[in-house]
Amino acid sequence: MVNRLATVAALAVGGYLLSKQFKKNRGSGMSSSTTASIEVNVPVSTAYNQFTQFEDFPKFMDSVHEVRQIDDTHLHWRASVAGKEEEWDSEITEQIPDKRIAWRSINGVPNAGVVTFHKINENVTRIMLQMDYEPQSIDEQVGDTLGLVKMQTQGNLKRFKQLLEAKGGETGAWRGSVTQH
Repeated sequence: MVNRLATVAALAVGGYLLSKQFKKNRGSGMSSSTTASIEVNVPVSTAYNQFTQFEDFPKFMDSVHEVRQIDDTHLHWRASVAGKEEEWDSEITEQIPDKRIAWRSINGVPNAGVVTFHKINENVTRIMLQMDYEPQSIDEQVGDTLGLVKMQTQGNLKRFKQLLEAKGGETGAWRGSVTQH
């Protein structure tokens, strides 16, 4: 009986906290954010070069089915978002070789972010990713509240590290710059 009461109390508290978080998110009109970072055992130029190979993202981003590069600054995405297939276009808003890549969606799934590359030493790079997004459905809001986006983002970076370190080098590179806009 005591175990049942403890379980019911825990569920009630959890439900109350979820409800409170949903109300806060809906009421503020603000998007959610996640950050993640990882150190990879490659030079900064190698990590950056591989990250510019957007069409390779499905190799390490588990929910991304396809990224098609339209031109130097536009990408078309097809991915699963909260279990539902979605498509959207994004624009690279800033790109500085070996330093940073920033983007924003221009339709579909609302998101924006920046990935930066930090030289730790000649053969170690810290990659830091910060992304803002707008959960649309109740499933997306629940996933956001439970921290699933952060867990997925960290998992994607771990798979990027494994892919890059296993290959020992990048599969390509784009060394152009995009001026911030």
